[in-house]
Formats: sequence, C-alpha cells, structure tokens
Amino acid sequence: MNLPDKYIAKMKGLLKDEYEEYIESFNEERLHGLRVNNLKIDTEEFGKIAPFHLDKIHWISNGYYYAKEDLPSKHPYYYAGLYYLQEPSAMTPAELFGIEPYDKVLDLCAAPGGKSTELGAKLKGTGVLVSNDISASRAKSLLKNIELAGISNSIVLSETPEKLSNYFPEYFDKILIDAPCSGEGMFRKDNSMIKNWSEESVEYYSDIQNGILPFAAEMLKPGGYMMYSTCTFSPSENEKTISKFLDEHEDFELANLPDFDGFDRGKTEWSSSDKYDLSKTVRLWPHKIKGEGHFVALLYKKESETTKIFKKYKMDTREKEYSVFVDFEKEYLNVKFDRSRLQVINEKLYYMPKEIPVLKGLRLLRTGLYMGDIKKNRFEPSQAFACSLTREQFKNIVNLDIMYDNVIRYLKGETLQVEGAKGWNLVCTQNYPLGFAKKANNLLKNKYYPGWRYM
Repeated sequence: MNLPDKYIAKMKGLLKDEYEEYIESFNEERLHGLRVNNLKIDTEEFGKIAPFHLDKIHWISNGYYYAKEDLPSKHPYYYAGLYYLQEPSAMTPAELFGIEPYDKVLDLCAAPGGKSTELGAKLKGTGVLVSNDISASRAKSLLKNIELAGISNSIVLSETPEKLSNYFPEYFDKILIDAPCSGEGMFRKDNSMIKNWSEESVEYYSDIQNGILPFAAEMLKPGGYMMYSTCTFSPSENEKTISKFLDEHEDFELANLPDFDGFDRGKTEWSSSDKYDLSKTVRLWPHKIKGEGHFVALLYKKESETTKIFKKYKMDTREKEYSVFVDFEKEYLNVKFDRSRLQVINEKLYYMPKEIPVLKGLRLLRTGLYMGDIKKNRFEPSQAFACSLTREQFKNIVNLDIMYDNVIRYLKGETLQVEGAKGWNLVCTQNYPLGFAKKANNLLKNKYYPGWRYM
C-alpha cells in the first residue's frame, strides 16, 4: 500500500503501538455490508428468505456481511427495496442515533441515501424526514434510494445549510451530519482516495465541517440531538471540530454513545481543548472491527424557555382537483389516504408530511410522496407510490415467483402474458411490491420506471 509519507507519520503519532496492526489491515479484503429495510421486512424474517451467505454485524441490529460473489444488487429483492447495500461501519451513525416515531429528522449531507433510508425506516412512516445534499446530481441518487425504500414522509432537497437554516429554525428533533471529509477511513475500500489525500485537504474539509455545524445547530430544537460523523481519522476533522463547536455553543454538550466490542473512544489529547469528555465519542478502526474507519459524536442541545416559530405550509388543494385519484382509490386500494395531506402541484399528486414549513424558494427534488399524475379523466400511479405500498393495501396483485424469469423480464420493462385482474395491478415477487402494470387483452402492460430497470 503506497501511503503518503506525511500520512504515515501522522498515523504513527495517532496509533503508536497499534500502527503495525493498522497497516496489516490493508492486506485483508474489504467487507461488504447489507442493511435490512425494516419498513418492508423484519430482520429475522429476511434472514430466513435471503438466498445469500450472511453473517451478522454484531453492533448493527439489522446489518449483515455478505459474500461479494452473491451479487445482491442483481437480485429481485434489491429491486423490491428489502435491503440497502452499505459499508458496515457507515451503518453506525443511524444505528446509534435513537430515532423515535414522530420525530422530525434532518439528514443534512445525505447522498446517496444509506443513512437517510435507515432514518426513514426508524420513523415508520410517521413524523418527517428531510434529506438534503448540496450536490444536485448526488441528490438525484438520494431521491431514488428513498423512493425505492418506500419512505412516504420525506422531503428531498439540494441546498446549502445556511439557506436551510432560514426555513427550519429550531424545527428538528434530530439532525444527522455525515460531514464531507478527507476519507482516510475508506483508503482500504477505495485505494483511489489515497492519491487525493494531503494535509491541505484535511484542513480544507475541516473548514467545511466548521462551517456546517453552526447552521445545523440553528435548526435543532432545544432538547434535541445532533449527530456528527465522518469516515476519517484526522483529529482536525473529528475531536478538534467537536471541541471548537462546543467552545462556540454553550447551549450544547456531548452525550454518551454506547460501547460495542471493538469500539474505540475519542481522546481529549487530540482535541483543541481539555474541557470536554471526548471519551463519549466513538472511533472505529479497521484493525479493531470488521469494517472501515469512522468517527461518531452525539451532541445534546440544552432545554430553553424560548422557541423560534416556523411558518407552516398550508395545503390548498380541493378534492375536485384530485377526484380521479379518489376514483382510483375506491377501485384499487384497501387503504384510504388522509385528504388533508393530499396536494396537487403541476398536475402531480403528492402525499405531504404533517407540519412542514413553507418551502418556496428552495431547490426541491421531492416534497412528500409522489403518488402519481392527475390526467384529464384518470390517475396514473407512480413507481414511488408502488414502492410505498404493501401487498395488502392493493386489491389487484400479480405475484411473480422469485424462481422464474418473469420477475427479471418485468424489471427489464417487458410486456408479460400472465393471469391477473383487468386494469391496474401491483406487481410483486413473493408478495413484496416491485411496481405497477396494467392488464388489458390478456397482456400485462409494464409500467416499471425506465430509469430503474434491471441491467
């Protein structure tokens, strides 16, 4: 492994007697992780049906290692949103955060969506998840992963933290900042990152992190929690960033994170101050756990007597504007949607989260669940809507057997000749929804979204 001399010197200073163990970890193969989507399936149940070689990740309740030859990204269960492929250590922040139903949650640097999809699963369709990434191109992949996961209570944005802070003053119960960083913890996983490392890049990212945290703090309610994480080892981007933030924000304090076998703790000597108990933070090293490098800190915002007020978004759609959806609902659905949360925007129907701010002026990729298009005399349901449903919620089902090639043919966008009720059908495999199709003249016209098709 051709590591830069300055990086080697730094790591020897950080790890001391453990340095050789760290270097030896580069000779081991990187590990592949799979996190079960508990919005769609229980972890234990997934373990029974999964056709992969799986080993449990001991500190992640719904996480598994898988053998790379299994290729889970090619399996129909991936297209049903039953799991997300994620590096094991990267699962840690969302696992440790303690998200509760009805929380209002912000994932500030969210793309491609690994942490957002788990935060959304923990909300169980309640509260609101705001997922943001400043990169518009990366935010598109974030949106796809949120929709594939079946998350119905999300808002997806591509904005700066500064601008968001003007719209969400003291709005969120929980905020996750998986901050941009120099990526030292990912060197084994992605060797190409090594050539981009420099001491200057560490300082560059440290400045970005120090710029993000204050705006996030403005959006957190008193009594709320903010989690900061990176995939790097540099104290300048971890302990020093946290201690600098605490120096400047007396209304925050560190909260403790749990211990698991192989976890290391942050150290005060790597901080810019000795005032804070940085042993409450967590470090993951690739020579100590079966995963890559990570750092996690949990911050608590102290209670306050004053609370800022945000301007609430008001629904203004009348039922006549979505009357074709009401007809669709009566004909095809076994569930009724809250009329007060239905909103028509540019002939598209959305199911909005409750109690959200006015969002005009923000770069929005999605506001709520995109349910489908309002046509002149009909409703055309969307792929995102299909992913949000369960088999029991739709009347007409075409259930494709996982063992036969009709599943892949459907995912490739082909027309199928299968039995089914006339009109709209929710296409499933083993009772897990994949998308929609429309039955006419003994043929199942494929409505699977072209941009998601099996390759």
